[in-house]
Amino acid sequence: MSIKIFCDIADLNLIKRFNKQKVVKGFTTNPTLMRKAGAKNYEAYSKKLLSECPKKPISFEVFADDNESMIEQGIKINSWGKNVYVKVPVVNSKNQFTGKVIKVLNDQNIKLNITAVYTAKQTEKILKQINKKTKVIISIFAGRAGDTGKDPIPQLVKSIKIAKRYKNVEILWASVREPYNYLQAKQLGCQIITIPPSIIEKIQKFGKSFNQLTVETVKTFLKDSKKSNFKI
Repeated sequence: MSIKIFCDIADLNLIKRFNKQKVVKGFTTNPTLMRKAGAKNYEAYSKKLLSECPKKPISFEVFADDNESMIEQGIKINSWGKNVYVKVPVVNSKNQFTGKVIKVLNDQNIKLNITAVYTAKQTEKILKQINKKTKVIISIFAGRAGDTGKDPIPQLVKSIKIAKRYKNVEILWASVREPYNYLQAKQLGCQIITIPPSIIEKIQKFGKSFNQLTVETVKTFLKDSKKSNFKI
């Protein structure tokens, strides 16, 4: 089972660099990443990113909090490029399901990335709102679930199983915490994993033996003790 790596970043220079790498098949952004990247004007900054990445899929999120405004923003974001996925949270800040937004945008053949999903029940609700033609990504926040002491794997397994009826739907492992998550997502059958640049670089170095790791670790400790002039 192959899995696509998307780079989770909104920094212009990093998108330039990772867009050149064959291993990276697309990009995901969110308002937090856009803010960290220094974006002042959301539309203008997004279009800069698109000028650097005109072909690979790239997700831009709506940030409105009511259905009508979300739909309006989604239609506008979609118009920015053919490779754009409109990112819609599964609920708004009042915990109201955004099913109407998903249905309206999906009916207009707008590619969607439904985000902030944690459970298979949420996946099921999303699937009831969509057709079987227009591309939809469902982003399940495995890492954030794990941060709270909850095992995200059962929810991912159920979501992958129920989404199999929809050839246009891809399940994405989001909020990666370590390189090993890539292997987990691949084994489960996720179609996509979105990863920050630092972890992509670690994945590209996969293959070291435990013996190599032991020697490298000891060398690091030795080097740092010498730099610090430690004495006992």
